[in-house]
Amino acid sequence: MLNEAKLATLLIDLLTLHEEVVDARTAQLRFDIDLLAERLVDATDWLTQFPDTKLLRIGYFGASTGAAAALAAAAVRPDAVRAIVSRGGRPDLAGAALTRVQAPTLLIVGEHDDQVVQLNRQALTQLRCEKRLVIVPGATHLFEEPGALDEVARLARDWFQRHVDV
Repeated sequence: MLNEAKLATLLIDLLTLHEEVVDARTAQLRFDIDLLAERLVDATDWLTQFPDTKLLRIGYFGASTGAAAALAAAAVRPDAVRAIVSRGGRPDLAGAALTRVQAPTLLIVGEHDDQVVQLNRQALTQLRCEKRLVIVPGATHLFEEPGALDEVARLARDWFQRHVDV
């Protein structure tokens, strides 16, 4: 849906293949928000060094702990990141970086993901930027219900078009 809206996308795995194997056993690297954010900052810096991509306006879309990494990275590169979308994210794991985020931030959570809804509500109060929390009716954490991911994609597309594609 993002590509159909003529928004360029770049999918990035923030862990190496070896790290993913380790994380499958330990479940610890996925919670190393500093590491994940650093990798996203590095990817942003890489993208902005080339003539064909340096003028592109950047938005981050992160899910689960990737959302915390996106928020933490956006706090480090406020001039580069124009918008953030968090899907079923854990913005609470971004910690003190939340108050430094300048990019307009959309938090999307499934209605039946009670703990994550609460964590997103708490994070929303810490964000000092333009922000919005959308709770998708009938959805759970992975948005596996019919139409739930389509709704997430529509919300993300609209947010990015409003804040990035200007």
